[in-house]
Amino acid sequence: MEKRKRTNALKDDENEDNIWWLVVQRGLAPSFIFISLFALLVRVAVSLHPYSGAGKPPKYGDFEAQRHWMEITLNLPASEWYRNSTANDLSYWGLDYPPLTAYQSYIHGLILRNFLPDSVSLQTSHGHESYLGKLLMRWTVLSSDVLMFFPAVFYFIVVYYSGSRTGCKSDWAWHVAMILLNPCLILIDHGHFQYNCISLGLTIGAVAAILSDKDLLACFLFSLALNHKQMSAYFAPAFFSYLLGKCLRRQNPLLEVLKLGFVVIGTFSIVWWPYLQSVDTFFQVLSRLAPFERGIYEDYVANFWCTSSVLIKWKRLFTIPSLKLLSLGATVSASLPSMVQQIWAPIHEKSILLPLLPASFLAIDEPFLFKWMMHYALLSMFPLMCRDELILPYISLSALFIFLYHAPGGRKEKRVALSPSNLKSFVVVFLVLCSLVLHVVYLVVSPPEKYPFLFEAMIVLLCFSQFLFISGYTNIKQWMTLKDSALENKEKKHL
Repeated sequence: MEKRKRTNALKDDENEDNIWWLVVQRGLAPSFIFISLFALLVRVAVSLHPYSGAGKPPKYGDFEAQRHWMEITLNLPASEWYRNSTANDLSYWGLDYPPLTAYQSYIHGLILRNFLPDSVSLQTSHGHESYLGKLLMRWTVLSSDVLMFFPAVFYFIVVYYSGSRTGCKSDWAWHVAMILLNPCLILIDHGHFQYNCISLGLTIGAVAAILSDKDLLACFLFSLALNHKQMSAYFAPAFFSYLLGKCLRRQNPLLEVLKLGFVVIGTFSIVWWPYLQSVDTFFQVLSRLAPFERGIYEDYVANFWCTSSVLIKWKRLFTIPSLKLLSLGATVSASLPSMVQQIWAPIHEKSILLPLLPASFLAIDEPFLFKWMMHYALLSMFPLMCRDELILPYISLSALFIFLYHAPGGRKEKRVALSPSNLKSFVVVFLVLCSLVLHVVYLVVSPPEKYPFLFEAMIVLLCFSQFLFISGYTNIKQWMTLKDSALENKEKKHL
């Protein structure tokens, strides 16, 4: 009898190497399928609304930018994709994302050309907005989401819970719903129109690979994410410091670092191969990926530079080269505490999630933090949603998020490290009321002529203050995790 138990236990351990076996074993497949279908239906519903630049010549918006890149990649050789020419006027939505985005545009362009050649014909297709053309464009985003983002989320969730041996069936389902029905991602990709689902899917897959101790796969996937959207570089300090700290604790640290470096360099070399034939071509692409001539920020975004520009006119006081150095120094300084902790003591695979991914990946462990960040992330997008005429999807998805967040049986209140009871309740209520008032004011009140962007600036100030708070909290939490782990190890030694 005892031997049979041991045999069954071994079989279970072997089966847990297959993440999909865990899904079937725990009866999660029906829940995952239902959530996926519902998440897909929500995306389709949002895609029926307007998009960035709809019917607004001469440059239209992000929808036209993505369509134009398909046009360029289909009709010009790769060496001309990033170069200004009579056939490729870079002032008209010039390609400014890494090569993997260009390859993606080429593949999607083939689909459009097969069904509607006029929608991607060189130069004559500018501003193409036929019904079939819009339908095909929306389909490319939906298919990218289903093929890249959805599987990565399932991979992450299963690895996350199987590694920690915690979480009931409802936890798994609730967590999947929180990530797949992230209102910010749905609004930007399927409303405004972008393909963030690809780079984020690759990043999620890289985190899941780290959780399952597949560091080489993680390097490969994250390198692809970097080569799809340069904004993925925000995650790079966490990946770099965690993996370096892990390598330094192995028997042959130098060999481990070289193996990771080989994968990274190899992946970049393959993706960038068409642009490595000459120095001039390489730097032409590189200059397009970091267009500092636009300034330190664009539009009203809830970051330090835009928020502080109300008092400090950075663009007037400093030259572009000086602002480059200031931005680099500020970014490194802000990342340094978390990086040092990860290099010094990569105590557990899940610790990388604190400074790394959106709070949705920690929804179970930090539900209030997750809700708080989502609330202000949505608020920061509100002016953009108004310009794109996506107010109805914005309100609907916000309401859906609140409903799902408070769904019974999903989150465990005992795990909440930060909750309203830990803060002054009146501060929480006050901040929420401020955000609600700003929504109404922005819609119904006209700003003074002297300050036409007053309400945008107020939204930015409120959102940035909360992001700054969250950043400080997560850094403190990360160091506390290290301290708790050290105390736990000390107690084990005494036992």
